[in-house]
Amino acid sequence: MTSLDLLRTFLAVHRAGSVTAAAQLLGLSQPAVTAQLKALEKTVKKPLFHRHARGVTTTAAGEDLARRLAGPLDDLVAAVGDFVGGKVALHVGGPAEFMSLKVVPALVELPDTALRATFGAPEDLLDELAKGGLDLVISSVRPRGRGIVFAPLHVEELTIVAAERWYYPDTSGVLGDAPWVAYAEDLPLIRRYWQTVYKTPPPGNAVVVVPDLRAVLTATLAGAGVTVLPRYLCENELATGELREVIIRGELPTNTIYLAVRTGAFAEPHIVRARDLLMARAADW
Repeated sequence: MTSLDLLRTFLAVHRAGSVTAAAQLLGLSQPAVTAQLKALEKTVKKPLFHRHARGVTTTAAGEDLARRLAGPLDDLVAAVGDFVGGKVALHVGGPAEFMSLKVVPALVELPDTALRATFGAPEDLLDELAKGGLDLVISSVRPRGRGIVFAPLHVEELTIVAAERWYYPDTSGVLGDAPWVAYAEDLPLIRRYWQTVYKTPPPGNAVVVVPDLRAVLTATLAGAGVTVLPRYLCENELATGELREVIIRGELPTNTIYLAVRTGAFAEPHIVRARDLLMARAADW
């Protein structure tokens, strides 16, 4: 009978793509992991990995075994954690607005997980991810650097919105004397919108600047001025008529949101479950 420890080690190496990374995640030495892999290969009488200078790749037989093991073994780990009353911590970082409205409501569905959220700039969060301080990062910039894998999670569409007081049905590039409500003094979303649609810098200055898009939304609802927001953030207010969308001819600017993890994190079932859940929920965002 094959030991569960051997199967868990195999799955960790398969997901991490490296004996070294898997050993770190499992808290074992590299020789111990290598010995367990050899023992499992001897038991199944098939090679499970091709060894390379920078890691390993799974053989066809190994891929088949991984497919058979992944769900049941992850469920077993989760079941044991529930049985002993344990919850594994999941540390997730990302922009406050997207995390609050989309990511956190999705992840609280994981019953065996103690969620810990961190808000911040994408560069800082990705650096913390690479160091091992975070398990998942939601990034508004494309991740770079070795040891991090990522996938597009959501494409947000930027749109100009205003309360009735400042609403113009068709600006044709002109917003009259409407003041801006912005996230920062340099009008980042507004500037990107204007340069994409009109190929020019945005006109005027901001009357309200607040570093939280949710506060930008509430100030706009209160009639402070006009702003540019991701559609997901104001879709309810647009549906109820509290905000009006300024009609622009042509394609609206978009921004891709990425979901990033460390390469070795795929050895951790709770991280894999969280990533898969977010990817599934994002299809409806």
